[in-house]
Amino acid sequence: MKVIATIAELRAALKAERLKGKSIGLVPTMGYLHIGHMTLVRHARAACDVTAVSIFVNPTQFGPNEDLSTYPRDMAGDLAKLKAEGVDYVFTPEVAEIYRAGANTIVENPVLSRILIGKIRPGHFRGVSTVVTKLFNIVQPDHAFFGEKDYQQLTIIRRMVADLDMPIVITGVATVREADGVACSSRNAMLTPEHRKAAAILPRSLDLADEMVAQGQRSVAAIRNAVRTMLETEKQGDVEAVDIRDAQTLDPVSGKFKQPVVILLTVRFGKVRLIDQRVIG
Repeated sequence: MKVIATIAELRAALKAERLKGKSIGLVPTMGYLHIGHMTLVRHARAACDVTAVSIFVNPTQFGPNEDLSTYPRDMAGDLAKLKAEGVDYVFTPEVAEIYRAGANTIVENPVLSRILIGKIRPGHFRGVSTVVTKLFNIVQPDHAFFGEKDYQQLTIIRRMVADLDMPIVITGVATVREADGVACSSRNAMLTPEHRKAAAILPRSLDLADEMVAQGQRSVAAIRNAVRTMLETEKQGDVEAVDIRDAQTLDPVSGKFKQPVVILLTVRFGKVRLIDQRVIG
């Protein structure tokens, strides 16, 4: 496994692989890796000849009062995990390598980036789209792999790749969950023991939505209200949003839905915001 910190060195190494006719898979991460990330890596290794993983805590997707300075980091542990998984290249740039002095070009979907989480976190998806575009330009992967837990992010990246004619296959990988159903997330490590226990209300609320659909319920309002009511029974959490959107476009839906929809949850536990999702119907 080669650990590379500069764009020039990574490009040279991957160009050599490409000249041998090898396909390249990319797994972009912000580090503090868990089993969810390892699942993405395994999908990449199964689909591609060469697997590259980026570890970069991207400052442009954090707001001024968010958790950039306290975001968990463990480079040594991350590299050990990736080596055990058989990763070929790990890209570990410094901020100045990705955002050189004077750079001010951004990439943004002005519609999808300003709804849902984008409304709660203004500028977040502008930062995501910009850094992912830069990583795609640096690595030039054939395939890139993202978790479905960050459903809005995945939808935005898919749309960006289509709109900008990027020759990359985007693969969404099903959310990996811990024993109590809580979605794996680097932010789980920032929860207090009480908040971590309380976070199990998110998957239980999604299970309720599944049960309602299985029993024939198709009313958006009924499902949203039932899910919010269940979430609010957990007093440790502050419910920020319960949204139900078209699963393909993230367009609003109302009345009784016929197409698959995605239910998106945003709940804050203390200073830690957790999200979760499930496609229903």
